[in-house]
Amino acid sequence: KAAGIDTVEQAFDGDTPVGRIPMVNLRATIPGRRPERIILATHYDTKLFKDVRFVGASDGASSTAAVLELARTLKGRSNEFTIELLFLDGEEAVVEWAGTDHTYGSRHYVAEAQRSGTVSSIKALVLLDMIGDRGLDIRRDSNSTPWLVDVVWAAAQRIGHRSTFVNDLTTIEDDHLAFVRAGIPSVDIIDLN
Repeated sequence: KAAGIDTVEQAFDGDTPVGRIPMVNLRATIPGRRPERIILATHYDTKLFKDVRFVGASDGASSTAAVLELARTLKGRSNEFTIELLFLDGEEAVVEWAGTDHTYGSRHYVAEAQRSGTVSSIKALVLLDMIGDRGLDIRRDSNSTPWLVDVVWAAAQRIGHRSTFVNDLTTIEDDHLAFVRAGIPSVDIIDLN
């Protein structure tokens, strides 16, 4: 809102192994010449531990900072597509990353888009997660949409980041899976190494 971008809260309750927990996704929209949306997404929540205070400097914070910077940069441009900046809650597991104990915000977002009939206006999702590593090593994710991975890797190569976006293959479970399952082309840019 401070950057002059319309922002909407999407509040919901996540059904977790420890009960219902209030969560909030944030959607900031930069209008484009076309109403179809390209989503740039991150999660902003962090892991909860009983015995230690944990701050997700790379996991959650680094990608959130990147999307905030993208908001500042993209707001001043004339964009072909509408850009939706999506800050997801509930990516982290409450107890253990198994079953449905993770990705609460992305699953809720996609379910709401399907219910409202707006899912067809989403043309692509670019998810950023854990990108604050000093020795960034981003691998191709086998769960991401291959042609969109190729587009991102080619762009990275064009601007001199071939050594960061490596061609090794990995398989990632992350917020992009709800979008992939809904038929939305998606790519996860993440360093799990």
